[in-house]
Amino acid sequence: MKNYLNFEVDIKKIETELDQLKDPYNESLTEVDMEKINNLQSKLNEKLKYIYSNLNAWQTALVARHEDRPKSKFFIDNLFDDFIPLSGDRYYGEDKSVIAGFAKFNNKSILAIGQEKGDDLNTRIDRNFGMMRPEGYRKTIRLMKLADKFKIPIISFIDTPGAYPGVGAEERGQAEAIARSIECCMSLNVPTISIIIGEGGSGGAIALASSNKVLMLENAIYSVISPEGCATILWRDPKKTLEAAEAMKLSSKDLLKLEIIDDIIQEPIGGAHRDKNLILENVKKSLLKHLAFFEGMESEEIKNQRNNKFLSIGRTKGFTSHTSINQNLSMQETFISKLKNQIRKNKEIFLASLGVILLIVLILYL
Repeated sequence: MKNYLNFEVDIKKIETELDQLKDPYNESLTEVDMEKINNLQSKLNEKLKYIYSNLNAWQTALVARHEDRPKSKFFIDNLFDDFIPLSGDRYYGEDKSVIAGFAKFNNKSILAIGQEKGDDLNTRIDRNFGMMRPEGYRKTIRLMKLADKFKIPIISFIDTPGAYPGVGAEERGQAEAIARSIECCMSLNVPTISIIIGEGGSGGAIALASSNKVLMLENAIYSVISPEGCATILWRDPKKTLEAAEAMKLSSKDLLKLEIIDDIIQEPIGGAHRDKNLILENVKKSLLKHLAFFEGMESEEIKNQRNNKFLSIGRTKGFTSHTSINQNLSMQETFISKLKNQIRKNKEIFLASLGVILLIVLILYL
């Protein structure tokens, strides 16, 4: 059974009619009308193209949360070979909301990490709807350090409404675990690529998305808070989700303009859920392209590229049209500050020189 969003009413009508015409058990049909089927198929493609090329920010958020959208497990199972899942954080336990393990991609070893929401009610409950607990972040930290030790690139699939806000998670140090995960991501000496495939919500997403390359599927979202949460806080009205979504610039196009992400992976017409084989091929091509970028780079260069990427966010583009901040990320020093620094570094020599000068002055005047 197909799931439709509230703005896909016309699409639902056309597809229902198409299914009836193609149904071999439909007794009301005397023969298959191929001309009508082709006309309806063309009409459906045009309608999909029109609707999905004019999505507003809130509609994009709904597509990002679509029930049939391919999840992390789908990408890990179909992109990688010889995947070996690893469990536990060696402190508390296992977190099923994140899948992690070593695999082969293009005949090379990689560490695959994926926030998994689940495909049906039972798996969603089991996976905690993709909301990671502290033990999940500590597990990924353990494996990222292991990958760093053996010079293995890391590929992460981001799809979460946010970190789990339960009492137990907070008692076990949720905020500290997220902070440690970000710190670990920024300290790695191997290439790291994060792909936001659905929702990239709050610190729960950035804990794994502090990468050299941050990619987004065309209809994914990436934000500090959900549109509903933003509307409730700012307007005290959860119905103002459209205004909130537009203001937060959470779509892939907006984030690419702001240089927060590095690339957009195109989706099939009508969303990634309509042609999973095509989106799989597009993701594979993008991963190969961005992994090739790091070939021949030294570990220090990889680390500096990542640090400079995040340090440069907001310096050239944002909500202001002009910035006076120099493009150079190094601190700009004045002549006085440089002189003070030289005096501090050579304090003994400076004091000795000053003493000699005073002695000469005293001798001359006495």
